[in-house]
Amino acid sequence: MFLWARSCLGVPAGRRNIQLLMIPFVALSIIGWTLYAHKEHFVTYYSVQMGRFVHDEVYKANSQISVSHGMYFSFLSLTSSSLMLELVSNFPFHTGDILPATNISAYLDAIFYHRSAELPTFQCPIINGTRYRSLVESPGPSNPAIRYFIALDLRQNLILLPRLISSVVEAIQFLGPRHCMLSIVEGNSPDGTADVLSALRPHLEALGIAYFFESSPIDPTKTERIISLAALRNLALQPLLENRDKITQDTTIVFSNDVTACPDDILELVYQRRFLKADMTCGMDWNGKRPRFYDIWISRGINGDSFVDVPNGDWNNVSELFWNDKDTRARYDARRPFQVFACWNGAAVFSAQPIIEGLRFRAAKKKGECHQGEPQLFCKDMWYRNFGKIAVVPSVNLEYKLHMAMPLKEKMGFTSDIVSKQDLAGDVIEWKQDPPAEVKCISAWNKQYWVPWNESLS
Repeated sequence: MFLWARSCLGVPAGRRNIQLLMIPFVALSIIGWTLYAHKEHFVTYYSVQMGRFVHDEVYKANSQISVSHGMYFSFLSLTSSSLMLELVSNFPFHTGDILPATNISAYLDAIFYHRSAELPTFQCPIINGTRYRSLVESPGPSNPAIRYFIALDLRQNLILLPRLISSVVEAIQFLGPRHCMLSIVEGNSPDGTADVLSALRPHLEALGIAYFFESSPIDPTKTERIISLAALRNLALQPLLENRDKITQDTTIVFSNDVTACPDDILELVYQRRFLKADMTCGMDWNGKRPRFYDIWISRGINGDSFVDVPNGDWNNVSELFWNDKDTRARYDARRPFQVFACWNGAAVFSAQPIIEGLRFRAAKKKGECHQGEPQLFCKDMWYRNFGKIAVVPSVNLEYKLHMAMPLKEKMGFTSDIVSKQDLAGDVIEWKQDPPAEVKCISAWNKQYWVPWNESLS
């Protein structure tokens, strides 16, 4: 451009003036195009490193709802924030099947802009861009078009949506929207959950996120529960299978229940699956004022036993976690990942390879197989297919009730705080290649017994 400016000196004054006036226009055009071409980098850098709210001042000037500073970071691009705000704010809000348009609008504001003071939520930490930087890079030699597939099954979870969906979107924005796909299946929600989930589409697509949403008539409360839950999980995976040409063994599936997750909870499970070279990672889920581990029926330690003992269904005599496995208990106490036979615990992250090979969620066979939940059977089938590197990441702690989420985080610690005090070397797992010979079956709480781990499979 400097040489071009010098050449202007040798032309008549009139033409030279016109050319000189064009210099700032050309310069701004080049800068604008450069910023646009690298917008994903600016999204990640600004939202992660600065932790600022690019729209807060706009909201203060134009909204009657106050903005709470220090609670969230923006995931919209610094260079295109004003345009995006105008674009998304101008989407029409329609009355849903249950909720009026004003209510839907309030939830969308809370999810995307965190500006609805009327809806309850809680504060999450800023994403640690240094720790999770590797997740933005190619996940493997095949470099699939879809690197991350995020799936959720939700029912009657309206109050959770501002926190849960916001965390999912922020995680996707960090990972790179063009490499992610989001699939949500909803069923029979009388509270308007489907109205809000349906209204997400134009906002997500404006952010470059591929979104698949289906409201299913399958109702686990009116049919055989495990069969229905398995069908709903498989339904959430269907968009992945319909885009088989865009996935490879290096694609990662993130599957979340209706939990109050933060972005760092999601990213840590993804990160640990890659770092540990695991086939599957899970968090820990809890409930109650005095938090008790929740997924007792599903999870099994590497010794085949349940994480806690509930002898003969006596809930007044529940054991401590891992009461009969000192090695696992030591790693849990240190908040280090440990190998298990089966887990889900609110959220799981696993390789797409078993799904590519035909693995699906299922219910137990009517004859010759212990009655158990579809996530436990999923893990059992993974072991059978030689995908037995399954680990719990105890730095990730999840709650189902919104009002109990912050007390749990205060007690257990936010994921970011826990891992910031650890060195990665201590996370390494010495993987056991063989599953336990037997696994505890809990067909009912007062009917517990041991069965071969591969019962009905061989």
